[in-house]
Amino acid sequence: NEDSERPIHMYINSPGGAIYAGLAIYDTMQQTRAPISTVAVGVTASFGTVLLTAGTKGMRYALPHATIHLHQPLGGAQGQASDIEIQAKEILRLREELNTILMNHTGQPRDIIERDTERDFYMDGEAAKTYGLVDHVLYPGDETAATKEKKGG
Repeated sequence: NEDSERPIHMYINSPGGAIYAGLAIYDTMQQTRAPISTVAVGVTASFGTVLLTAGTKGMRYALPHATIHLHQPLGGAQGQASDIEIQAKEILRLREELNTILMNHTGQPRDIIERDTERDFYMDGEAAKTYGLVDHVLYPGDETAATKEKKGG
């Protein structure tokens, strides 16, 4: 339709969540023709950070006091040994998939992503910009794609 290329604005304040649900959102973001502006407000953790960095390059923002958090997937397994092995293989596969996504969107090499997601890794807006998770840190008076659009520019 006529609005299929109108920018989408996502303000993210999220502790993360289920990986499969996050991947569904991520894949949808990558399929849309519309540019997607993402803004970290409060905290983006876990998959919230993946969605933050999945925005359109040049349109990924963080507020200066936002907390951006990376870590490897969390999970647990129970049941027979063979069931635990199946679940362990799946979480390791997901870890590799998430590391590849982060590598592709940040420009960081795989070994850095693997090192930094091994344990909890916290950043503020400026550190997230340096890392490549966002493109801009918004300070008072700065404009995002959303505020420019509202002004007609």
